[in-house]
Amino acid sequence: MNSKLKNKNTDMLFEAILQLKNTEECYDFFEDLCTVPELRAMSQRLVVARRLTQKKVYNAIVEETGASTATISRVNRSLTYGCDGYKMVFERMDKNNGEEK
Repeated sequence: MNSKLKNKNTDMLFEAILQLKNTEECYDFFEDLCTVPELRAMSQRLVVARRLTQKKVYNAIVEETGASTATISRVNRSLTYGCDGYKMVFERMDKNNGEEK
């Protein structure tokens, strides 16, 4: 865990997110919390991470998502050197959707 990130405000944010029960509640909460560009940027990074884990090449990811190569590189760095948060979420999503990797 990144000690620069951990504080009572971030704890409260994460606790609030954990209260959400479905996609519609997520839309309502995140629309209140984030600007449209912030939400689009986060969702874009998630799609980029998924494509990188599927071994897609940068050019294909740029074409599909519109993400810059700098964004793709940052996400790739998180996948390689991060806390495995993307991996954990994708494994759970795949399990919940009945997919095997």
